Amino acid sequence: MNEDSNQRVIVGSLVILATLAIGVALAVMRPVLVPLTLALLVTYTLAPLVDGLARLRVPRVIGLLAALSVVAGLAFLLGLLIASSVNQLSQRGPEYQERLIGFGNSLLDWVREKGLPLDDATLQERLNALPVTSMVLGSLNQVLSSVSTLLLVLVFVFFLMSGRRPEGTRNEVWVEIDRRINRYLLVKVASSAVTGLLTGLVLWLIGLDLAVVFGLLAFVLNFIPSLGSIIAVILPLLVALVQFGTSAQTLLVLIIPSTIQLTIGTVIEPRIAGQALSLHPVTVLLSLIFWGILWGLPGMFLAVPVTAVIKIILDRIEATRAFGALLEGRRP
Repeated sequence: MNEDSNQRVIVGSLVILATLAIGVALAVMRPVLVPLTLALLVTYTLAPLVDGLARLRVPRVIGLLAALSVVAGLAFLLGLLIASSVNQLSQRGPEYQERLIGFGNSLLDWVREKGLPLDDATLQERLNALPVTSMVLGSLNQVLSSVSTLLLVLVFVFFLMSGRRPEGTRNEVWVEIDRRINRYLLVKVASSAVTGLLTGLVLWLIGLDLAVVFGLLAFVLNFIPSLGSIIAVILPLLVALVQFGTSAQTLLVLIIPSTIQLTIGTVIEPRIAGQALSLHPVTVLLSLIFWGILWGLPGMFLAVPVTAVIKIILDRIEATRAFGALLEGRRP
């Protein structure tokens, strides 16, 4: 080995060790870094509101309090909706259980008619023992406990917004980065909100139980590309099969939300967001796997926004522009 080869081996080893160290640090610091990352995204989303109020001669402290009030109000409404859904489930749990058992029995009868081999007694016993109510309530309670971390997020947002300098006093490069990040996040939040609102409204008009909950899930899951949209369509479909059976209403629950997801996610959102969303599908998949391994489900929600923000920064700085091109799937 010559000297150049030795240096390459040393540099490569150091890069691998540094990557492993960063990964371990991100995993260990998850309880703090997840709320902090959420706070950064919320800060960028609220920045145009605070800056707009500042241009209207509103004191910065008042603008900051107004922005935080908006976040707290939305979180309060979210908590009320989840609490209402939990109450509805607790009251109608036995009814859902009975519907599911009836649907399962119909499915078993169809399998018997086809002459397929099955253990009738075992399947029937497991079907009757399905803890439907406890499973759904447990999932909703986990969501409710996640909302409780909002207090820590608001604390981070307050300090981040307080330390944020006005646009005229910042470096031109970082002003441009801020603008592109704000554009991406505002478009993503707006498209997710429209997706959730339309999905919830359509399911409510169809008469599906828990339509509001599924609208909220469509909003949240829209931040997980592809996989989130599929889950947002499958969950209400399962409830529709239990509630309506194989009817036209069940077909509408499948077709209309799928059309909404497809239209907004693949047609409208990319055209409005422009370059901020130019991530290669492989990059998106790898980011979901990477952040999902490190931070679990919250990491999957944050994966694409964080990766998109990283790409925006890489594109704007000349020394790292080649890495941004790789994330987009282009050769440097």
